[in-house]
Amino acid sequence: METLKGSRIYLRALEPEDLSYLHKIENDERIWELSNTQTPYSQYILKQYLANAYKDIYEVKQLRLIISNYEGTSLGMIDLFDFDFKNSRAGVGILLYGQEDRQQGYGKEALQLLIAYSFTHLNLHQLYCNITEGNEASIKLFTNQGFEKVGAKKDWIYSNRTYKHEYLFQLINT
Repeated sequence: METLKGSRIYLRALEPEDLSYLHKIENDERIWELSNTQTPYSQYILKQYLANAYKDIYEVKQLRLIISNYEGTSLGMIDLFDFDFKNSRAGVGILLYGQEDRQQGYGKEALQLLIAYSFTHLNLHQLYCNITEGNEASIKLFTNQGFEKVGAKKDWIYSNRTYKHEYLFQLINT
């Protein structure tokens, strides 16, 4: 079973050619709230990151994959982070960058592929995600794939001069 290839999209490793795409996303202030970013990234730093992107998830505790369609267009990224081998869990983050690519089923398919990969190849017991209140699209995406809301971190995210709650969702492989 190929866990990283879907019917409309596939997940692939980062390539050196992704530098400008990565630079554009990481420096887009509109999405900094989602990634807890507060300062821009230089191309130099991102080149170093790409040069080390080949390292094993067991070593660097994270995995970033590009969501690509079969025409070769990059649609976004999906990440495993805080990979915890001992406790068999990892966090999940997903971003479809272009507005036109949202609500098209790409996120659903990418998340399904990452779940299958995580439980099949990495033998994880659980995945979790953190979603800021008001991000109804992400809440719907994750709950539709079986993630359950298990907690709330109150006034966790400070953005636009206000505090927002952040919700914790888990998917346990049974």
